Amino acid sequence: MSERKLHIVHTESSCGWGGQEIRVLSEMRGMQERGHRVTLVTPPEARIATVAREMGLTVVTLPITRKRLPALWALWQWLRRESAGIDLLNTHSSTDSWLAAVACQLLPGAPPIVRTRHVSSPVSRNGQTRWLYQRAAAHVVVTGEALRAQLQRDNGFAAASMTSVPTGIDLARFVRLDPAARPAHVAALGLPPGPYLGILATLRNWKGHAYLFDAYAELAAEFPDWRLLVVGDGPQRHNLERRAGELGLAGRIHFVGNRDDAERWFQAMDLFVLPSYGDEGVPQSIMQAMACGLPVVSTPVGAIAEAVDADRSGLLVAPRDAQALAAALRRLIADPALRAQFSAAGWDKAQRQFGLARMVDRMEAIFRAHARPR
Repeated sequence: MSERKLHIVHTESSCGWGGQEIRVLSEMRGMQERGHRVTLVTPPEARIATVAREMGLTVVTLPITRKRLPALWALWQWLRRESAGIDLLNTHSSTDSWLAAVACQLLPGAPPIVRTRHVSSPVSRNGQTRWLYQRAAAHVVVTGEALRAQLQRDNGFAAASMTSVPTGIDLARFVRLDPAARPAHVAALGLPPGPYLGILATLRNWKGHAYLFDAYAELAAEFPDWRLLVVGDGPQRHNLERRAGELGLAGRIHFVGNRDDAERWFQAMDLFVLPSYGDEGVPQSIMQAMACGLPVVSTPVGAIAEAVDADRSGLLVAPRDAQALAAALRRLIADPALRAQFSAAGWDKAQRQFGLARMVDRMEAIFRAHARPR
């Protein structure tokens, strides 16, 4: 007999846009393609609501952006009407996780909760938070083993209550380009010729763009043909454009904004860098870059070291250290053979470990193990 199909409801209170929201949608689409029913509950103003609808996913909009009684009331009322047909809730951000946990406590026969934690920021060590993770949630999913170890070590959460499921990417979309074809590809994108160091990330402080600019400035005279490609947008764009001008590099740093065709911009790069110092899991941009055959320079924050094998597929440097970053970039820019070696190793790992189907397989198994019995 075939296994039953589930109705999985995802809650996401964040109105931002980044790797977390992209993972939620990728996972939902993967489950829907396997015959499961999926629903997203999110605020009406959240970008994820618009993108989910464009992808053909079912969206319910509720005012759940804040941990307030009106938000709890709205979610509780919706769950009271729909609960019987839901097999499992998958919560994602702090606010919706709390709202869902309390609403389910107030609702007899509520569906079980799987809590996905996407980032490595510290978790409060108090009784309420322990209740949220260890009692209100049937299981916790994290996006890297480092995050699981952190919660076990710092918060005392039971190892058996958590599973690491790294984010998967579409390997049919992010493919390696023949290096000989790169100049024509660069020209087709309207970029000036030359080798490119690239970053793809939201323009937030903790993604480390400012440190990258300082490192790049240190290398500018030594490698005058190398340009810097900045893909993404965000609150720091004005400050970063000003900083590029102050460094005298405005003509060599190319801001191209948010791009839906990210794979084309990876294929214009010769070397990928993400000097993040914030609360990361495994950034999708690193996995995408490796799938496109790019050597990587990054930092060992969050679970990045689980994706980038230091001195095999890339180099890892201390966060917030522009000089260390410049030294790593210099090493790879000056050594095409080493870049090719890292490229091959990173691409091979991406093919073996980063596929979207692998993530969906593992999440499906977790959902089946913890879904409401029928």
